[in-house]
Amino acid sequence: MTFRALRAYPVALALLLAGAGAAAQENYPTRPIRMIVPFAPGGGTDITARAVAIRLGESWGQTVVPDNRPGANGTIGVDVASKAAPDGYTICMISSSHAVNVSLYSKLPYELTRDLTAITQLTAQPYAMIIHPSVPARSVKEFIAYAKTTPGTINYGSSGTGGIAHLGGAWLGSIAGINMVHVPYKGGALALTDMIGGQIQMQFGTLTLSGPHINAGRLRALAVTTPKRWPGTPDLPTMQEAGVPGFAITQWYGLITSAKTPRSIVTKLNKEIVRILQLPDVKDKMASDGADAVGNTPEEFNAHIRAEVVKYGKLVKQVGLKAE
Repeated sequence: MTFRALRAYPVALALLLAGAGAAAQENYPTRPIRMIVPFAPGGGTDITARAVAIRLGESWGQTVVPDNRPGANGTIGVDVASKAAPDGYTICMISSSHAVNVSLYSKLPYELTRDLTAITQLTAQPYAMIIHPSVPARSVKEFIAYAKTTPGTINYGSSGTGGIAHLGGAWLGSIAGINMVHVPYKGGALALTDMIGGQIQMQFGTLTLSGPHINAGRLRALAVTTPKRWPGTPDLPTMQEAGVPGFAITQWYGLITSAKTPRSIVTKLNKEIVRILQLPDVKDKMASDGADAVGNTPEEFNAHIRAEVVKYGKLVKQVGLKAE
């Protein structure tokens, strides 16, 4: 091989690899996709993930495998996604709790808005303030009055330390001047199981998960956390209407992936998932579970995540929430 040929070899190799990379992106996906769910099975995040995974797998003829990685309020699963190969074969569910984590933990193993990028927001939904029927309260005001007469005896559950449910309980305690005990779990479904059993007495939870138990009388819903009444539960007042001024939280779920993932793959994921979210049966199923299907652009969801990080950062400081 001549000297000139040797010099040309790296250039040719680079062009060959670039062409192969472009072809791989164009043909994506050619093998199963892992969808990390950073909470325990059975919770609202998990239910939503599996619904989307099934339809995405059907669309592309490739299995989309939910992979539950609970722990540390969802940070373990997101850390796995941040370190995965940036090829579109690892995507990850997140919720509004991940926006809280940014301010709650002094050091995270990833930077949410730098190491990861949005695919799309999947849903928006209220939390409901739910109590066990043993609590003698039919309204938020009655609950607050009861809690004041029994300080430190009401346990409230959450999907993990620093999650939206934890923040909601701490915020309610701060505004209303009541003393409750926080009990963290590795997912909302585990907290709900203990509340049905009476081990905890209150929880801010999604209607996706708690709705059937509320309808069956095993639990009692007092209010929703959204700024306005939720269309699916028009008889439930908002927390503000129920006497807690300024209290408003909207839970959301979405999908992210490594920030280094090629833009063409992120766009392909976005377009197909948004299409799935707009299917009438998918929208109807989510509505029956107490959630609105969203389906926005990566840019819109990235902007939403950044805004939520700022909003909850202020609230974490105001309430004095700390990682336990």
